[in-house]
Amino acid sequence: MSNFLKPIKKIIKQPLDIERIIITFADSFTEKSFYMKSERILLLFIFLFITVFGCISAQEKQYEITCVSFYNLENLFDTIDQENVNDAEFLPEGKNRWTGTRFWEKIHNMAHVISKIGIKTIPSGPAILGVSEIENRSVLEDLVRDPQISDRNYQIVHQDGPDRRGVDCALLYNPKYFKLENYVSVRLYTDDSTFRTRDQLVVCGKLLDEDFAFIVMHWPSRSGGEARSRPKRIAAAALARHITDSLLAENPKRKVILMGDLNDNPTDISIKKTLNTFGDLKKASGNLLYNPADNYYKQGIGSNAYRDTWSLFDQIIMSQNISNGDRSSFSFHKYHIMNEKFLLQTDGAYKNYPLRSFSSGVWLNGYSDHFPVYIYLIREKQ
Repeated sequence: MSNFLKPIKKIIKQPLDIERIIITFADSFTEKSFYMKSERILLLFIFLFITVFGCISAQEKQYEITCVSFYNLENLFDTIDQENVNDAEFLPEGKNRWTGTRFWEKIHNMAHVISKIGIKTIPSGPAILGVSEIENRSVLEDLVRDPQISDRNYQIVHQDGPDRRGVDCALLYNPKYFKLENYVSVRLYTDDSTFRTRDQLVVCGKLLDEDFAFIVMHWPSRSGGEARSRPKRIAAAALARHITDSLLAENPKRKVILMGDLNDNPTDISIKKTLNTFGDLKKASGNLLYNPADNYYKQGIGSNAYRDTWSLFDQIIMSQNISNGDRSSFSFHKYHIMNEKFLLQTDGAYKNYPLRSFSSGVWLNGYSDHFPVYIYLIREKQ
């Protein structure tokens, strides 16, 4: 081999270092062997071009990922009779014989599920966890202290609302990743002055130094029939849309995530038309919100079941500045429904349904009638 190529051969046997390649090439100008035929000079330039740019393209990009989740905890009540709350079923002498033993089993089971959310990709679990059907802050304090998740140091955002059953939405966050700035609980008013439902909880802060807002919701149920109760969910969707637009008008760079048990499916009018959502990233335009649950539902995949029909009421919806694929900041990566085997009923008429705490008044020592849902957000490391 010519003396001219020996320095290059030496480099190739070692890990590629662009700076060292350039220095070696420059040094070769001082060697007598450089003064060779022009063909060899051209060959060297071609070799260096392939080597240097091949090295650049071969370098793997580094990413960081975070997890945002929602979970309907299904009737997480304490055992104390609360004033002005319809909690009679969840008292020691009530229909469900809601004793301290059952309460702590419920806490342990809920913590177990939370400890498993997203950990195959992120061992620390969700940075943000929205929850619904919790009676008060006290039950959440017991939950976050459970040894299965206590090392995450989850902080609580909660405000008592007007729901007749006394259940609210709340948000748990890991302070290692999220810095709380402010929050507000927004009430839903309808033409029916006697109607009372869960507030929509709006939480703003910085998720790993990026501006985020989270809206945690539990829309009005289908009690009395889907069609009859539909206007109330459309009203809830209109309120959520108004909140979203206000947040983005105040700060267009803020990323907004709406999450909750919406008691409607992704294709229902409240979500598709009133919220103005889409399920195809290629069709993103205007002020549409991206709903990754849309495609799952169309494939027959759900998060809760009723009368042999799967619904996908548990959704995580986001503003377009998260779904645009720009990974210089956090963008949507993937949506998951956590339907692992341990969360399923294994026999009986409700086989493969979510394994609940109660079924027809019988204590099953299960989890919830809903599966948790979660998304991963991803960005390139700078």
